[in-house]
Amino acid sequence: MTEKIEVGSVVTGKVTGIQPYGAFVAIDENTQGLVHISEVTHGFVKDINEHLKVGDEVSVKVLSIDEEAGKIGLSIRATQEAPAQTEAPKEKKAPRRRQAAAAFKQEEAPQGFNTLKDKLQEWIEQSQR
Repeated sequence: MTEKIEVGSVVTGKVTGIQPYGAFVAIDENTQGLVHISEVTHGFVKDINEHLKVGDEVSVKVLSIDEEAGKIGLSIRATQEAPAQTEAPKEKKAPRRRQAAAAFKQEEAPQGFNTLKDKLQEWIEQSQR
């Protein structure tokens, strides 16, 4: 299947089909691979049709070859230079402090675990007030 194609090589191919998850690219007459939507370009791709159409000639990098399954993973993004950052890196801010929860008034109740039997009488008295 891939006698002359190696992982890491950059080749030219033609887009033969487009799906919501990626584009199929023919590398030669017998070999076709998939460019996953995340590998189309740098940044987020909402609709692959905005970037590629059937018949486009593209330069792709071979990311993976699965001989048994007959699948080749390709990337257009890996052949492009990453865009320069347009804004300066953000300064790290001090972590936000959460507001303390309102303190509950406790009527001389000891802290810790109490069984229901121990608290039942106290609850009855509170409900009658």
